[in-house]
Amino acid sequence: MLLIVAPTYHDFMMNAPAKNRLLGTSQILKILALTGLVTVSWFALQWGWLGPEVSVVSIEKQDFVQTVVASGRVESPHRIDVGSQMTGTVQKVPVTEGQTVQSGQVLIELESSELEASLQQANANVLQAQAKMRQLKEVQAPVASQAYQQALINQENNQSALKRTQELFNQGFVGRSALDEFKKLSALSSSQVLSLTDQLKSFNQDGSEFALAQASLLMAQSGVDLARSRLHYARILAPVSGTLIARSVETGDVVQPGKILMVLSPRGATELVVQIDEKHFRQLKVGQVARASADAFGNEQFKAILSFINPGVDAQRGSVTVKFKVPTPPAYLQQDMTVSLNIEVAERQQVLMVPTGAIHDIEKKAWVQKVVNKRVVRQDIQMGLRGSGYSEVIKGLAAGDIIVREASVLNENARIRAHRVSEKS
Repeated sequence: MLLIVAPTYHDFMMNAPAKNRLLGTSQILKILALTGLVTVSWFALQWGWLGPEVSVVSIEKQDFVQTVVASGRVESPHRIDVGSQMTGTVQKVPVTEGQTVQSGQVLIELESSELEASLQQANANVLQAQAKMRQLKEVQAPVASQAYQQALINQENNQSALKRTQELFNQGFVGRSALDEFKKLSALSSSQVLSLTDQLKSFNQDGSEFALAQASLLMAQSGVDLARSRLHYARILAPVSGTLIARSVETGDVVQPGKILMVLSPRGATELVVQIDEKHFRQLKVGQVARASADAFGNEQFKAILSFINPGVDAQRGSVTVKFKVPTPPAYLQQDMTVSLNIEVAERQQVLMVPTGAIHDIEKKAWVQKVVNKRVVRQDIQMGLRGSGYSEVIKGLAAGDIIVREASVLNENARIRAHRVSEKS
């Protein structure tokens, strides 16, 4: 490293001849200006040649857990909103508010005569399709087989007759018209054999007629399943045992999907009701573990397990309602307390991790600035799991690569002085 030492005023005066030690003010200023120029030149050399100092980080493999952060409230015991999955008229409400009900007990019955008729029609369609299949096997296929055998016999007879007629024609006993007639009959019988051969193949299990009959039967059976499901929706059952704490439906009401008709407070452990942004809907699965904490006791955490995901999305809030069981609720946890959760939605073992803040265009074609021979180059990457602090890189980087830590845009191939930062995700 080059070391430049500027002479001080004292050194200059001690080394100068005695007669020159008395210097004017202008000479002193010139010396100081020279010293400042040398210093500025040195720092300019450092900045221009070696480049600016930039924080960098080395890419390493780590275990990574992706989490979704959400907040909600405590329900102890938790409540289940009961509604209808179809539009219909209420025919009967056999339970009352405050009543204890058992799992599977009927809570609401909708008018179902039309649905029952649809089920009967669907069953009739199945019988019809089954009859068509039997007709194919018992009638059409055997008839086609017999017709095929008869066509073979006709073909053989016509070919024999044609052969005899040809001999008689050659001997002059019959005319050209008779020979032509037998040629037509022979060609016609051969055509019938080919046609019946194709028809007979269509009745086999790999034939088109059999496939059509089988498809009709499957469609009819699907219609029965659909009609039975709709009829099942006409009877709203208690999903779990518990107590009805609210009821907002009466006989004769017209109900629609999405409307809350009853609120059931089931027997069970304390649960957490959480609203999660719908963009995370596909990441949620029943059984996922979360670390929860009550806002009033932020330093204490407890375990919660995802137990229910509402299939509907709240259109006004753009969120999904999910519920968590708390196997061992802490003593301080009270009804309607606000809680925060970190939900573990995915986990990877020993994957390449980069600071999320180092990634450019993360929502489009992600890239980072990689350090190669003390210069920065653009490196496109393929991302996997994403987190707020760190994200997984599937392609584009390898363990030991060094990247610029912050997503500041440096010129391509710019020289830098790397200041390595050691951190843990």
